[in-house]
Amino acid sequence: MTLEITNRQARWLWLEAQGLNKPPTGPATTDRLREIIQQLGFVQLDTIRVVARAHDHILWSRNQNYREDMMHILLTEERQVFEHFTHDASILPMAFYPYWQRQFGRMAAQLKNGTWAKVMPPGKDITAIRARIKAEGALSTKDFSGKADKSVHAWARPAHKYGLDYLWYAGDLATCHRHNFIKYYDLSERVIPAQWRERHVSDQEQIDWLCHQALNRLAFGTEGDIQRFWSATDLAEVKHWCSNTSNSLIPVEIKHADKSSHLAFAPADIEARLETLRAPTSRLRILNPFDPLVRDRDRIQRLFGFDYRIEIFVPAAKRQYGYYIYPLLEGDRLVGRIEIRADRKKSTLCVENIWWESGVGSTGNRLAKLASEIERMARFVGASDIIRKDRTS
Repeated sequence: MTLEITNRQARWLWLEAQGLNKPPTGPATTDRLREIIQQLGFVQLDTIRVVARAHDHILWSRNQNYREDMMHILLTEERQVFEHFTHDASILPMAFYPYWQRQFGRMAAQLKNGTWAKVMPPGKDITAIRARIKAEGALSTKDFSGKADKSVHAWARPAHKYGLDYLWYAGDLATCHRHNFIKYYDLSERVIPAQWRERHVSDQEQIDWLCHQALNRLAFGTEGDIQRFWSATDLAEVKHWCSNTSNSLIPVEIKHADKSSHLAFAPADIEARLETLRAPTSRLRILNPFDPLVRDRDRIQRLFGFDYRIEIFVPAAKRQYGYYIYPLLEGDRLVGRIEIRADRKKSTLCVENIWWESGVGSTGNRLAKLASEIERMARFVGASDIIRKDRTS
């Protein structure tokens, strides 16, 4: 029998799963930050810093006492997280490391046999890169010399960069630390604690774990949703897992914002989750474009009726809104988007523009909540002045 989940329930479940259903308060201890990352499964890394880098902004949205140096403590000093590739470069809880072995093998095979085959340095050069790190300790790409061969393609990189990244993707090297966001590579055995690195988990156990953990964090999802969550399994593997009745999946019908629906799976505890479901906080938040709540653009279109695309790769003249536009979440609705920039040298946070969704009024209460969020964001990035260029100010 298929369980029907209303659109409101679906939105509340998704917000709860993403840790956005309650106020982002409380002390930002390393234990609390590890819990946030564990709940999300991973936090995407990104170099763009219009206001703050994606990983810092994502954590701040869930605990607004978080500050930008705290991730460094988790990664470098406490070794509670590690870096690797999901759908993109990400931070993952260290406890997940034993279930990531297949991803190391998958990534290495894809690079060796795929588009990198023509640019990969010879095996002896890769061995030499590893040997140098073993002898000298953690190194970055700047510690190696060499120029990119632009005859291969316009965006080619130096051969040593491909070699370092290959060893990192394969799990032979790990991110030791970052300085000014530059990655330093070291041997995995010198970075990953032995209790996680030496634990053996069979390939099938890894698939089972990856599928279970993805669906738990999605609250509900199709086979494709489950596969794309980590991008560490093949769709055929997920379909086989879903067809195994021992997994006790619950078939559900998810209602959309436009009254249509689609069929999906939910974890066995879905009815218990629905019984304890509560309305999200009414706080208004400025979300990062890479926030996991809005990462799947089709999902937020279905659930929230919010048509959102990031336009960083769109030519300026063709952009509908702008280069880096932030979604606005209020309660259980995505109510608009904002263009906001930080100038750290001048210690300013500038609001360029705000667009409210159709049917969303710029009421005094809503504008007050937005102003409070902008003030919190200014404190987050250390801006002493807020400049309002938008018409709602």
